[in-house]
Amino acid sequence: MKRQWQQEELLHEWTLHLEDKLLLENKSGANRLGCALLLKYFQRMGRFPQHKHEISSNVISHVAAQVGVPAADYLQYDWAGRSIKEHRAQIRTVLKFRETTVADGEAVSAWLAEHVLPHEHQEDAVRQACYHHLRTQRLEPPTPQRVTRIVRSAYRTFETALYEQTYVQLDETTRQAIDALLVDEAPAPDSLQEGREDEPTTLHELRMDPGRVGVETMLTEIAKLRRIRRLGLPADLFHHLSPKVVRVYRQRAGTETPSLLRAHPEPIRLTLLAALCWQRSQEITDSLVDLLIQIVHRIGARAERRVEDVYVQELKKVAGKESILYQIADASVRNPDGLVREVVYPVASEMLLHDLIKEYESKGPLFRRQVHVVMRSSYRSHYRRILPHLLDVLDFRCNNDQYRPMIRALTLVKDYVHSPRQFYPQEEIIPIKDIVRPKWRDLVVEKDEDGVERVNRINYEVCLLQALRDKVRSKEIWVKGGSRYRNPDEDLPKDFEEQRLEYYEALKQPTQAQEFTDTLQAAMQQALSSLDTAMPRLAPKVRVSTRRGGWIHLSPLDAQPEPVNLSRLKLEVSRQWPMTSLLDMLKETDLQVNFTEQLTSISQREVLSREVLQKRLLLCLYGLGTNTGFKRLTSADPGTTDADLRYVRSRYIHKEQLRNAISTVANAIFQVRKEEIWGKEQPPVPPTQKSLEPGTRICSPSGIFVIAALASWCIGTSKRSPPVFIRRSKVVLRQK
Repeated sequence: MKRQWQQEELLHEWTLHLEDKLLLENKSGANRLGCALLLKYFQRMGRFPQHKHEISSNVISHVAAQVGVPAADYLQYDWAGRSIKEHRAQIRTVLKFRETTVADGEAVSAWLAEHVLPHEHQEDAVRQACYHHLRTQRLEPPTPQRVTRIVRSAYRTFETALYEQTYVQLDETTRQAIDALLVDEAPAPDSLQEGREDEPTTLHELRMDPGRVGVETMLTEIAKLRRIRRLGLPADLFHHLSPKVVRVYRQRAGTETPSLLRAHPEPIRLTLLAALCWQRSQEITDSLVDLLIQIVHRIGARAERRVEDVYVQELKKVAGKESILYQIADASVRNPDGLVREVVYPVASEMLLHDLIKEYESKGPLFRRQVHVVMRSSYRSHYRRILPHLLDVLDFRCNNDQYRPMIRALTLVKDYVHSPRQFYPQEEIIPIKDIVRPKWRDLVVEKDEDGVERVNRINYEVCLLQALRDKVRSKEIWVKGGSRYRNPDEDLPKDFEEQRLEYYEALKQPTQAQEFTDTLQAAMQQALSSLDTAMPRLAPKVRVSTRRGGWIHLSPLDAQPEPVNLSRLKLEVSRQWPMTSLLDMLKETDLQVNFTEQLTSISQREVLSREVLQKRLLLCLYGLGTNTGFKRLTSADPGTTDADLRYVRSRYIHKEQLRNAISTVANAIFQVRKEEIWGKEQPPVPPTQKSLEPGTRICSPSGIFVIAALASWCIGTSKRSPPVFIRRSKVVLRQK
């Protein structure tokens, strides 16, 4: 429960109503105040407080003033006596709640396994869903320990059903193919090249991320995708689960060695490996699209750079072209019958005219033609060998059923990809609009001796790949089996129509489109009005040009002189803490904020104590951030081995957990900053949201250092045991 309440919040949340005061008529003194606080707390939280100090002091003062009892009498309220039990029973009766029985706990556990765990596996979120369901069922939540047992029982029920369901969906051939991934034999050195049929057969190869952008990397990823598809996983194997739930089991399979995976029972082993292959198929599909986008960009960028280098070597920029043109025109008009060498060359030399021609060619159609020639040569001699394999494994789709030139063009290219023809047959219907840019049309559509237009296959393929790159990035074209490049209609949650109002409420957006657009237009008009009002004061540092509809130009601001008090503060900080490094501040940050609690295990159980785990997490983060390695860090803690650090690294340190830790540090910085100095910030982000809201400002220099270092995994610990923490660094953060 929050500790600080505004006056408006107290009036809205903690004001006693007439029906509330009826319950307090026969009570006086500490019992009257305590019962009132229990009643309002239960109305707001759906449960009773666990201890006396869970309610903040300003809330106690606000309620005490309403019941006419001094706030100090609350300390005399017996928290374990007979009176509080009677008060709780009376509150349950008034609010129509009852205590949770064993049968209720089993029903709640079954409800969590059926409705919550298929979509969410974060323990905090599952626990909140449990409390919310108990409240909707008019059940008083049991003790936190029992809620933990209910949640863990739901996890066991869900996982047992998932293992059995996945095992039944896999046929015998698929089971054997999945188990074959655990073979320890290394693949042949050239097994990943040219899309050969002997794709990698080990789990290690499928876990690897793509390498540098190039043809070999593309062929390697294509081979991985073919290998996964040959497993024969059902198309609807995990459709009933949220992707982030599947990711939990994929991470488990990704962190365990083949020997540990083989030690699992068959249903568990097959489920973990199937989840890994399921998500790796989507990740590899996305990586293939990324590689395609980067390769197409590389072909064009390199061609332009090569042609520009040639032109730059020969180009001599000519100044005063308008004056030269005037002199040539004037001399030609004065002597219309004269020779060029006698009339023009005296005012504009032959060398000068050559320079003018080269400068025009470097900016005109000839330059673009030369770029296309280089692109065509590079594509035909090197990059084109990936096209047959790419079209074979990637299924491009479009949701527009009426106009689909890109899909027709891809089908055409796929049909003739192995053909030796230079031109497409005349009877084929070849899409040109939205595929070939107007500036390239003359290079793609050629005319033969009889004046018949023919489409050059190689040039058409180059233009198709460029158009495909733009369409995929805008999601006009999507890829079947991908995640980031999936069907845009699947971006909405599966239960969006059933829970439409809940999603709109979570997004804090209106349900009516007109209301949304009106609000957006009003915000834009207000922003433009503010800009228009401020522009005269910002000139000449800020100006709006007429280029391309109006560009805003901002000149660099002049550096302001350093305040005298700031220099004095720096000297005082240096005098008190002369050897305080960033690593010491980060250790102190963990002591004050405890951000390592956000680094949770990808499994459902944690055997290590939090004290031991905290030390090992800091050692792992320090080793990763400084590239020191784990072997050299074992001397920092005699009881920790290299294997222990590797285990903690694989189980606890992942992208999602690091985002949670960064959010925790950022929110702590926002809370200690003074509003009169830094202004009012956005509300703190709960750790379960995993990232900061867009547009959140981070103004504190210390905060920037802490977050940047944490994001880089540069969290250090001294080699003293136990580590020495500087407990005054929080004061420094408050002052800054």
